[in-house]
Amino acid sequence: MSDSPEQSYDPGDVAVIGMSVRAPGARTKEEFWDNLVHGRESVSILDKDDIHVDETLIHSPFYVPACGVLDTYDKFDPSVFGISDRMAAAMTPENRLFLESAWEALEDGGYDPDRVEGEVGIYGANNAQTAALYSSPPDRVSVGPEAMEAGAAWSPDTMTSNALYYMGLKGEAVTLAAVCAGFHYSVHMACQSLLLGQTDMAIAGGAMVRLPHPRGHLWEENRILSKDGHCRPFDANGTGTVLSSGVVTVLLKPLDAAVTDRDHIYAVVKGSAVNNNGVSAVAYGLAQPERLSACIANAMQVGGVTPDTVSMYEANGLGLPMTDELEVHAASMAFGKTNAITSIGGVKGNVGHGGVVSGGFGAMKAAMALYHKTLPATINLTEVNEDIGFPSTPFVPQIEAADWETESGIRRAGITSIGGGGYNAHLVLEEPPNGVERAPEAEGRPRLATLSALDDEALARQRARLKDWLVANPDLRLDDVCFSLTMGRKVMDRRWAAVVRSRAELIAALSDDAPRGLATETAAAPQANVDSLQRNDNGIVPSGNDGLALSDLAAAWVTGRRVDFASLHLGEDSHRVPLPTYPFRPRRFWRTDW
Repeated sequence: MSDSPEQSYDPGDVAVIGMSVRAPGARTKEEFWDNLVHGRESVSILDKDDIHVDETLIHSPFYVPACGVLDTYDKFDPSVFGISDRMAAAMTPENRLFLESAWEALEDGGYDPDRVEGEVGIYGANNAQTAALYSSPPDRVSVGPEAMEAGAAWSPDTMTSNALYYMGLKGEAVTLAAVCAGFHYSVHMACQSLLLGQTDMAIAGGAMVRLPHPRGHLWEENRILSKDGHCRPFDANGTGTVLSSGVVTVLLKPLDAAVTDRDHIYAVVKGSAVNNNGVSAVAYGLAQPERLSACIANAMQVGGVTPDTVSMYEANGLGLPMTDELEVHAASMAFGKTNAITSIGGVKGNVGHGGVVSGGFGAMKAAMALYHKTLPATINLTEVNEDIGFPSTPFVPQIEAADWETESGIRRAGITSIGGGGYNAHLVLEEPPNGVERAPEAEGRPRLATLSALDDEALARQRARLKDWLVANPDLRLDDVCFSLTMGRKVMDRRWAAVVRSRAELIAALSDDAPRGLATETAAAPQANVDSLQRNDNGIVPSGNDGLALSDLAAAWVTGRRVDFASLHLGEDSHRVPLPTYPFRPRRFWRTDW
């Protein structure tokens, strides 16, 4: 793509501008990616003493004590959303996880929910069985406020409307069920709504918590669950997959709008497609090659993508030879007779089968691979299944991690998700467009950096995390960082601010031993003559952009005054950049009674 800011983009392209994931072995997208590039398996082999369910089964020779454990499945920070502890306990684990993840995706994109203008649609998939296992609410004879509140907290249907409400947004809220293809269906619907102009931004994703948690499974011959507790995609010795839990959400916006708004772009959704096998299924619940092939081909056609430009294929990859062979056959028909130039992999070897969020794990892997221009290895693949016939397909198993080189001149990835009941879904992602060339940042210009939290402990954690982030990402520009902090974070009661002229000064100000006077915060708020400061309808406006004017603004803000930060950045070319999201303080919540 051209570097020109006047570049026109395909009107059907949708940008991924924010992402959040919690998966076995990873609480953040950075940890998730680190596990992938280092080939780590995050499936746990449980000690039988730690399994408090299945007492009658754990001694069976066919019981496999393996699980993709989500260590925060029962924890939540309700205070950020103004939710009472009683309400938090009534909410199902998936409702809670999805809400926090949606917040993180929005914040990762650089948007404060209080200052978002326009419609924000939220689309999400969950597993209705989780709510039933968490415990059904009583059969009430009235529908008073108490019953309504408990029902909205517990119901699988209200997962997305709860997120919209408690984040303070307005727009569409659609909670859907498409079994293991749920994440893909959510993204598909979100993109349709964006392209129809029904929403301005969209959060799409899925949440899955298998209850009781953690637990193993019983192995059965020729079924999808693994015999040895490991998923081995495309391996001759594969026996199936392992069950896991997690949550993935993405923040989406039409690409042309994202470029105009100077958003950070991880990847671009070029096309999506869904269908169902219906009566044509080989067997109910198994992939039907012709229908899956049509779904994959349709997603490429929608995006105007030719198969020879798709150099990564992230498979559903259950690790069972029969299902892997069916999928590769279907994908080969969709790609046609191209050379073997497409890397094929399967993330279930790393994190297991996350049910409705399993496609989200694959999409997150592909988006991060595009962003980092790196192809992670498919782990647990030691003996390629010859019956798949890879030499006669367009695909080459990704045995080792490698730099992502492509002959077509652009990196694209296809991600397939298959759900029991005949659901097929496919996404085509493309690498982000080239950034517009920018003038070097003006040296020595004072900038205002801000942080806020609910309490001083969380504020201290924010300072520490931002400091580590800046040290780990030396290419970040100071103007982008300060713009993202002042404009992209919800303003809370405990506040910190610093006027700095360089990254080094900001890092120093964030340190525990920061020089006196370099930063100011609510706990030691300075005196500020706020009566002399100018105001508009959105709060105090800066009297200038020199250090003294910004210091007055900082002092007013940390003492609780409202500041119009947008006026601070008028005429600037600052971009939103990913920064550490809010440091939730999760506590355990579990419903014991109604």
